[in-house]
Amino acid sequence: MLVRTLGIVTVAAAMSLTVPSATAQTAGQDMKNAGTDTKSAAKSTGHGISKGTKKGYSKTKHGTKKVYHKVDGNPSTK
Repeated sequence: MLVRTLGIVTVAAAMSLTVPSATAQTAGQDMKNAGTDTKSAAKSTGHGISKGTKKGYSKTKHGTKKVYHKVDGNPSTK
């Protein structure tokens, strides 16, 4: 029984030493991943701002036309 328990502990210890080395990344790869993530976030933010700006412009234009026609006495355009 003692031999079996010792064998299980030995295998578990050996696996715990080999798993981190297989999944570890170098500092250089971590920096590349961080740079890529930052680039992706900046592009996503830029696209969101662009969409918001276009929508804001469109809504302002529509509201201005609506008020103009309302004051002018013409029916409101949609």
